[in-house]
Amino acid sequence: MTSILRSLWNDDRGQDIAEYAVMLAVILVIVVGTIRLVGTNANNVFSSVSSSIQ
Repeated sequence: MTSILRSLWNDDRGQDIAEYAVMLAVILVIVVGTIRLVGTNANNVFSSVSSSIQ
């Protein structure tokens, strides 16, 4: 029983998947934040250009 628990404790195959999931989540947060920031700024620029043309 002790050897089974020890082998499960030392098994780190699932650790790689968890690390990739955390990296993916961080990248997605950065990308979504950047898109929202750029989208808001682009909307403001297009609105000011539109109002200056009229």
